[in-house]
Formats: sequence, C-alpha cells, structure tokens
Amino acid sequence: MTLIKSISGIRGTIGGKTADNLTPIDAVKFASAYGAFIKERNQNKEKIKVVIGRDARISGKMISSLVANTLVGLGIDVVDLGLSTTPTVEVAVPLEKAEGGIILTASHNPKQWNALKLLNEKGEFLNGAEGEKILELAESENFNFAEVDDLGTYSKNKTYVEKHINEVLDLEFVDVEAIKKANFKVVVDAVNSTGGIFIPALLKELNVECIELYCTPNGQFPHNPEPLKEHLTDISELVVKESADLGIVVDPDVDRLALVCNDGSMFGEEYTLVACADYVLGRLGGGNTVSNLSSSRALRDVTQKHGGTYTASAVGEVNVVIKMKETNTVIGGEGNGGIIYPASHYGRDSLVGVALFLSHLAHKKISCAALRDSYPSYFMSKNKIQLTPQIDVDQLLETMASKYANEDVNTIDGVKIDFAEEWIHLRKSNTEPIIRIYTEAKSQDAADALAERFIEEIKTVAGI
Repeated sequence: MTLIKSISGIRGTIGGKTADNLTPIDAVKFASAYGAFIKERNQNKEKIKVVIGRDARISGKMISSLVANTLVGLGIDVVDLGLSTTPTVEVAVPLEKAEGGIILTASHNPKQWNALKLLNEKGEFLNGAEGEKILELAESENFNFAEVDDLGTYSKNKTYVEKHINEVLDLEFVDVEAIKKANFKVVVDAVNSTGGIFIPALLKELNVECIELYCTPNGQFPHNPEPLKEHLTDISELVVKESADLGIVVDPDVDRLALVCNDGSMFGEEYTLVACADYVLGRLGGGNTVSNLSSSRALRDVTQKHGGTYTASAVGEVNVVIKMKETNTVIGGEGNGGIIYPASHYGRDSLVGVALFLSHLAHKKISCAALRDSYPSYFMSKNKIQLTPQIDVDQLLETMASKYANEDVNTIDGVKIDFAEEWIHLRKSNTEPIIRIYTEAKSQDAADALAERFIEEIKTVAGI
C-alpha cells in the first residue's frame, strides 16, 4: 500500500497505517495544509471559498466528507459539487468566485486509490513552489482552526452538469447544428464513474444516439480504468456490433479522452489531441500548439501543415499550461488524451474534446477510421530500466545528452533526442532508481528497436 506526496497533491491507497497510506488522518492533515495555504494567501479577505468535487470511486464520499469538514473547521466556506469531473471543478472555481478548489480523484488509478488534486483561484493546478509550500505546512502541522462563531459554511451545488455542458456548447468552434445533422451513433464507456453522468448528458444536447456501457457511477470499475487498448476490448466489440460511428472512453475523472473507430480499432490516445488541433487550426487558419515531450510527433506535423508553431513542454499538465500561455497557444494538451483548449479553460477536458472531435467528424463527412488514416502514422514504445541506488541518474542522463550532442537534444525534462525519423525520451523517476524510456517511430518494430538500443547503451554507460 502506498502514500505519495508531491507538489501536485497527495495520492495513496485507502486503508492501512497513517503516513503509509491515504488514511482519514492523512486526508485531514493534507486538507488542513491546503486550507492554511489558501488562508495565508488571502489574508485580506474576510471570507474564503473553496469548491470541491469527486469522482465516483468507492472511497470518494468518505474522503470528500473529511476534506469538506476540515475546510469548514478552518473557517472556509465550501461549495460541494458532489459527483463531478476534474474539468467541471476547474470551470466552477472562477464561476463561483472561489479562492481555490480540490478534486477528490485518483484519475486513472485502480479503485483502491484516491487523491486530493489542488487548484488555485483560476481553477488551474498549483505550480511547483505552491505545492512545496503545502507539503511544508503538512509536515509542520501548524494549523490555526476557527472558533465556533467563525466556522465556514457548507453548501451543495448540483447545477454544474448543465453549466459545464452549456459552457462547452457555447464555444465558437463547437458546431452544434452540424453535429445534430450528422445523426451520430456513439458507444460510451465511462468506467462506472462520473463520465457516465456528464458524457451522455452532453451527447443528448447534441442529438447523438448514446449507447451506454459502464456508465453507472458506482465506482465499481469493470476493467483497469486507464483508457489503453488492452483494457477496451468490450467497447471495441460493442461499437462494431451496434454499427456505431465511434466509441468514446473517459477515465474516472473525465480529463482523458480515448476514441474507438467505427471498425473497432483504436483511434489512438495520442491522436485525440491531433484531431482536435487539426480542426481548431483549420477553423482559425493557423495557430500555435503545445504538448509535452513524451507526446506524438503527429501534433507537430499537423501544426506545421496549418502554418503554426509547435512547442514541447516538460511532462505534467501544469508545465503544458505554462508553456501554452508563454506561446499564445490556441490548443494543446498531453498525448494521453488530454485536451486543453484555452477558449474554454486551462485544464484537460474530455467534454470539450468530445464536442470538438464530433464537430470535426461532422465537417469532414468521413468515417472515424478514415479520419484516423488521414494523419501521419507513428508508433510508440514505453519501457523502463531499473538501476542500482548508487548510480547517479542525473549524471547518467547528462552523459547520454553529451553523447548525442550533434542531434536535436532537449534537456528541460530528462533527455529528449529527436532524430530525423524517430525520437527517444529518457526521464528519471523521482521516487525510485528508474529511467523511463519513451520512443516513437514510423513502425512498432522501429520504436521497439530504438528502445532496446538505448537500454543497452544506458547499461554500458552505467556499467551494469
């Protein structure tokens, strides 16, 4: 069992010993640290408000109750969205004029996990320095709770399904009429979490026939909730059986979007962003894009096709957002199916992704499989190499970067080496002596071969 503390929040498995797992005491401690941080940065305000929401996992109600009442005990007003999505809470924070937000979700992790994800007053994830401050506060346990007359208030707000959907439908390039006329038939796999509430509701407004698969928000995940090909055989078969136009898959907190083509094949997580960017850039007549270093080169190709500039960021949503703001990016995200569309908000949002993708498909008037075939084909390989604790991983990565200094090398997050036809990204783990190895090439064999080549080179350099 595990408890992981990081600048992006705290996550762990439910049950077990305090400080080793995400126990009620750990949830209260970390919520206290976040509340103390929010109060400290808003000292001039008489009342402070925080929005919370949760996915449908089994421990969600317990963790949400602990977090909400801890904040109330600190004198903070809490607006609880209940069963919600990560992007919905992000949208709600500024609409509620709140000073922050907490999402209770472990994203794509299995049901035994839960987490607290922390937002600022813009509904965006905290940056590294802010996260470090909260970790320090949690360790110090120096919390000042409110006296009885100064306790915060608690209220529920169940209107954000409609509010979030309306915000999506009002986006300029979401072509509601074109989607309605297309008469799409779609299968939805929401892994029995809150996507089962939000995605069918969005599709209903778009006049899309929706066949629900695992859309009961009870937290009983019917398969591994990470939306990867090997976990999605049921929806692939059902799309073909129902002669559907496509399948839509979201993770438990609905910030990752994977698509299944009409023939049952995977559209590809990496290509969700590529397709949505192609549509938006086409409508705008160009524009800049950003994804992280481990995302497919296909986004760069599509961006250049439209005359725009592609930029890579360090891995992590907060890093993508920072780079998007720096480069005035019109659409970006991560290759894991995360769409960030600034015209809506700076957070990965599967509702926005679904609406943009269906608009694109409606305009193209071709099948989902044909749309996928229209993009450059790249193949990825993801591996890791276990090192001994005494090896200096940073020095090892510096050596690899120097070895390929004549190539296009990026060292903002590990080492990314871009060759003419393929690339490799080497990243160290922050928790164990591991180097993660991501490669991409124009065939699966080539991607696998590149990974194997570098694994052997790293072993030679490390002397193992």
